[in-house]
Amino acid sequence: MRPILENASRRPGRSLKRKSLHALALLATAGLLAGCNMTILFPAGDVAAQQRNLIVASVALMLLVVLPVIALTFIFAWRYRASNTDAPYDPEFHHSTQLEVVIWTVPLLIIIALGAMTWIGTHTLDPFRPLARIAPGKPVPADMKPLKVEVVALDWKWLFIYPEFGIASVNEMAAPVNVPISFRITSSSVFNTFYVPALAGMIYAMPGMESPLQAVTNHEGEFTGLSAQYSGSGFSRMTFSFQSLGEQGFDEWIAKARSAGAPLDRETYLNLEKPSEKEPVRYFSTVENGLFDAVVGMCAQPGQMCVHEMHHIDSMGGAAEGSEENRKRLDYDNRHRLESGNEPSAATFPASGRPPHGSVQPQGMMPRDQDLTRGGVNAPQAQPDQGQGNALPGANREPAPAQLNNQPADGHQH
Repeated sequence: MRPILENASRRPGRSLKRKSLHALALLATAGLLAGCNMTILFPAGDVAAQQRNLIVASVALMLLVVLPVIALTFIFAWRYRASNTDAPYDPEFHHSTQLEVVIWTVPLLIIIALGAMTWIGTHTLDPFRPLARIAPGKPVPADMKPLKVEVVALDWKWLFIYPEFGIASVNEMAAPVNVPISFRITSSSVFNTFYVPALAGMIYAMPGMESPLQAVTNHEGEFTGLSAQYSGSGFSRMTFSFQSLGEQGFDEWIAKARSAGAPLDRETYLNLEKPSEKEPVRYFSTVENGLFDAVVGMCAQPGQMCVHEMHHIDSMGGAAEGSEENRKRLDYDNRHRLESGNEPSAATFPASGRPPHGSVQPQGMMPRDQDLTRGGVNAPQAQPDQGQGNALPGANREPAPAQLNNQPADGHQH
């Protein structure tokens, strides 16, 4: 009997310890949840609110299947337990028309509802489509013009240009409440995503292309914008402040940018375009005409060919003898290496100057072993090994010669 008494005497202590651990776990969970940012569920703009409603409705529809399945799992396990002799036992059961109707009809109705919601929401929230309302029950007034903002994703910062006001800012933008915002979004080098959770959904910023986005804010506040597409070492600090202001506050912000900033011309932009991290907020009092279109056309640097010019040449059948000269004007990716000696993030051949799949290591990479049959690679090498690719030993390792786009002699049409 003594061991039983000893165990019984220990149970209250163990129970108290277990309760203390549970309480600590609950406190820790509450502390973690207190730091959560629920901006997506409580946005500041009507577009983001409609997207939130779509998410909530989709989850609710799917829970119509998930919750009953979870509940029935426990009910069946309890009712048909081994000790319940009153439960019916039918080992020959193999089909029930009533169950089949329920099992297939309910999910089918949910899929139809989800499809309809997705179809309607996709067209209503199309980023190309101008806003029809600024808030529920409040259509956009016929005489209200949207605020135009041109956005450039740089390495690793954001540039905002206000063409109607002739100003620009870095890592900070502002917009008046209840006024539609029409964004034109692009990138200077690599893919990024423009995302303000309180404003609207994320959309790609792509070099050489322009992405539109329509949005609106419905109450004042300061929110965070970011890039949700990894773009190099400074990606985690590529954030900006979005300020939703009243009419007077927005006018004051415009006046501050005009008085505190310097002109933004091509030379200033090219210096700003160079990779940098954790850039402070700055303003530009004036913006050179056509700068954003030059960034979209990838011809902000003097001497480069714009994308629209390239398209025109291609539509005319090529430049024939002038193609070799034009090729020099199309050299975009290695401009940072030529200017500063540092290759850009994620540089590839020929922008890096290294042969493809060779043993020459990128800048900053730790030494690695490669193919041990060729002796491995234990340190960066200046020249590629002879076993890379399909080239024979001693073959030419230079880039392929430029094509001249000469017309075929026989006039064959592809």
